[in-house]
Amino acid sequence: MSEILIKPTKRYRDLSELVKDAAALYGDKAAFSYKVKKDVVSKSYNEVLADSMAFSNALKSNGYLGKHVGVVGATSYPWIITYFGTVNSGSVIVPIDKELSGADIAELLNRADVSVLVYDSLLADRIDTIRESCSGISLYIDISLESDSDKAIAFENFLNGNYGEFSTEIDPEKMCSILFTSGTTGRSKGVMLSHKSLADNATCMDMGECDDTVSFTVLPIHHAYCFTCDILACMCVGATICFNDSMMRIVKNLQLFKPHIMLLVPLIIETLNFKLGELCRQYPDVPKRALAVQVFGENLHTIYSGGAYLNPKLIEQFKEYGIALVQGYGMTEFSPRISANMKTYSKLGSVGHLIPGCEAKIEDGEILVKGDSRMIGYYKDETETNKAITPDGWLRTGDLGYVDEDGFVFITGQEIFAEVRDNFMKADVSDYKGHLALQVNLTGEGSGIFYAELNDGELRVEPYDYNDRDVLFIVDSKVFLKIVHGKLDPVLAFTVGKLKIEGDLGKALEIQRLIKQSK
Repeated sequence: MSEILIKPTKRYRDLSELVKDAAALYGDKAAFSYKVKKDVVSKSYNEVLADSMAFSNALKSNGYLGKHVGVVGATSYPWIITYFGTVNSGSVIVPIDKELSGADIAELLNRADVSVLVYDSLLADRIDTIRESCSGISLYIDISLESDSDKAIAFENFLNGNYGEFSTEIDPEKMCSILFTSGTTGRSKGVMLSHKSLADNATCMDMGECDDTVSFTVLPIHHAYCFTCDILACMCVGATICFNDSMMRIVKNLQLFKPHIMLLVPLIIETLNFKLGELCRQYPDVPKRALAVQVFGENLHTIYSGGAYLNPKLIEQFKEYGIALVQGYGMTEFSPRISANMKTYSKLGSVGHLIPGCEAKIEDGEILVKGDSRMIGYYKDETETNKAITPDGWLRTGDLGYVDEDGFVFITGQEIFAEVRDNFMKADVSDYKGHLALQVNLTGEGSGIFYAELNDGELRVEPYDYNDRDVLFIVDSKVFLKIVHGKLDPVLAFTVGKLKIEGDLGKALEIQRLIKQSK
């Protein structure tokens, strides 16, 4: 095997050590920047430490040390302070998807034994349902309130009077976070992550960035991919992390913050590529880099991709725009990074080199991994834990693939997607009306995101633009792979709660029938 060129950054024992070290190293430098109405507000690394310790002290003074704290809301500075203030007090954070229904949020909060809930105004239409269903929650903290109400404490008031040093002994092996899986494979499972696993994954690779770097966070913050790679990893190098407040304003925000790097999923990358293609066709004489600057700002040099299969052709296309598109691979159960390509060390078609400290082996075609980033298990679910983790500690990824002699990981099976898509397009849709956004990642021609309008049996397919389309189903390649290999019921795959569901599920059943035919 060749020399491994991916090296870790400074290692930390726990997240408290990470936050304190970042404050010591970067002090009054901006850690986070975000819009408040028309103004841009910045919070320094010193403020992150002070505010998070105030949150820890507030938990202590209110008798909630060691308890489970739920957080639901948009990416925000208070959300991040809630996270650090909770885990660095020896308590457990439970991030929840803000797009779920009130009943679904309540169910997850109850399963996670949450005692404190921190939330913002996005939950206003569901908070009463949660209150009625969650008898175990005795403290509600509202990020959006300016003053306390009869039902919740204002976030700022919760911190007031609690500023000062906070110190406690952190057990790095102990659970500090419960992250719920999407539930596309059935009942969602609570992934237990420790300080050790998160700190290991956040520092597992030096991305070559420095404290002058500006990053731009777009993805849902309750996901491990976003929090570990966008927040923790960038804090390790003293970057300034800017928040995108709306997908509808992503281009305007890119122009405002002028980031150097950003993390995206293929769905968004495909959409941005489509927009760039439109600009190139509209202005054929303008250099492609100049057009890219109009979309991304003048500083963007790298986009890190994860969460789904990325068409290698996009990597070559983005090179023409002067942007490195770098693919990685992981899963929540591994905190989440398993492998990553680097700008200077990559293989086309690979999902990257195994991160330092991660071992891999292949068993019946499936990739199994082991390392400090691995989860403890699923919360209160020994049966599912034993299915996911072998007796000797290997985590089953559920993905088919191989690791080459240089340590690069390849996910196989993408060739089946073309057959599935072709069969789908030929399906009888005479009894179905509605809209469908279908992300299909192919190794051949026609790769991308497609918008399909089905009306009275007529099927029209064109590139998908998330800005002006109703969404029925979004399915990425990882989901398709699990369907094809019989590990996922298509009906479940197409009923993810966070998506808009319009029409009936007859089409999901039709796809199930076609997949069986294609095997």
